[in-house]
Amino acid sequence: MPADRDTIFALSSGRPPAAIAVVRISGPRAGEALKRLSGKIPERRKAALVRVRDPQTNEPIDEALALWFPAPHSETGEDTAELQLHGGRAVIAATLAALSHIEGLRPAEAGEFTRRAFEKGKLDLTAVEGLADLVMAETEGQRRQALRQMKGLLGIRAESWRDRLIRALALIEARIDFSDEADVATDLVTPALHAARELAGEIEAALADGHRGERLREGLVVAISGPPNAGKSTLLNRIARREAAIVSPYAGTTRDVIEVHLDLGGLPVTLLDTAGIRDTDDPVEMEGVRRARERAAAADLVLWVVDASGANAAASPSGTPVWVIRNKVDLIRRGDQRNESLLRPDHKSEATFMANKPLTSMVDQRLTDAPQRNKSKSDRNERIFSISAVTGEGVDALLAQLARHADSFLAGAEPALVTRARHRRALEDALAALRRALKPELAGREDLLAEELRLAARALGRLTGRVDVEDILDVIFRDFCIGK
Repeated sequence: MPADRDTIFALSSGRPPAAIAVVRISGPRAGEALKRLSGKIPERRKAALVRVRDPQTNEPIDEALALWFPAPHSETGEDTAELQLHGGRAVIAATLAALSHIEGLRPAEAGEFTRRAFEKGKLDLTAVEGLADLVMAETEGQRRQALRQMKGLLGIRAESWRDRLIRALALIEARIDFSDEADVATDLVTPALHAARELAGEIEAALADGHRGERLREGLVVAISGPPNAGKSTLLNRIARREAAIVSPYAGTTRDVIEVHLDLGGLPVTLLDTAGIRDTDDPVEMEGVRRARERAAAADLVLWVVDASGANAAASPSGTPVWVIRNKVDLIRRGDQRNESLLRPDHKSEATFMANKPLTSMVDQRLTDAPQRNKSKSDRNERIFSISAVTGEGVDALLAQLARHADSFLAGAEPALVTRARHRRALEDALAALRRALKPELAGREDLLAEELRLAARALGRLTGRVDVEDILDVIFRDFCIGK
């Protein structure tokens, strides 16, 4: 990196007003900027009380704590300064304006502090991604996974694999280049292949995790689906504890997919309220039904909601990831009848028809393509719930079972090593190269063997950001916030 690169600054704490605001400065002129605003550079890594002034007018802005972290012992690896100010909007605005008037300084772009830390070797790419996930974590499970990744759970393992690969590659290269030297062992290929075989087994084991890490990042996606007027939106509002969806007695009220994010036992769950599944001539409702089918097909679980007060209100899940929710049981217990004047004349027969129609025709066929799971009788019984979304009866039991399902779906006995699709692709590329290297047809072809080991090492290098990552850096850092 050029020595005269820009010095950057930004607010690195939360949105004002707040008790404290942290303004961070990083780059070759960070010390000069700190001295011009506060009159001094404090002792390294020790907080000092300073009076912050505008260097152009000498007008005082605030009293703050100043910290100085000279390179390379700073978060970014560059000279870095921090001002801990009072968190009022006017104080922050005046401080940032004063910094912008200093030559060589400019506001930081999104993720630029972290990107400089990566460029200086303070973080590898897996740690950078872990930091991004930590900032975005919404649940305890996501926080724990992101912190482990930021601390090097995958990066350290990948570097260890890469070092072992390079040593194995060195044996093959020595066999190729120095085969006629008397002091070089005659059999260098066998230990190299042994190392490659061990590495292939370890990487294969890391990939055989059922995509648990990626699932935890994204969360369990649950689609609330079913025929019109079954109470899907009312159930969503009951679970969300707010009016997230419009509720009315008229069929076809929900047209678009509504999302609600939940924290169930520290695990992320996204609920999708979808349009009622039925045949319709309304082009807008048809689009809503199409989207409902599409989102239900892509969901991890479907809550198929039917009106329990109607005749034969049942669905046929056919072994797919679907739970049947028999709603409106309060009407059955009171012996009440639904107000037919609020419904279309043909609605009752239509709802009964849709409830009895096999689920395979209600939801995209991909739902039925999921592998059949061997379930005990108790497991099958847990897939049918009787509730009242209006009174809340049975909803707590449904949520408790949903939390247990999320735990089995997202969590595991061991921390997930792979948490992003990018990680998985890199490891799959490395594993494929190792498998090719171990093929019997490469016996005696040290040149081809060396090339496959080189490709495997290169794939692991891409994982941590050592090689060929320029094309993905912008994608990774664009999701960071300003000041991080």
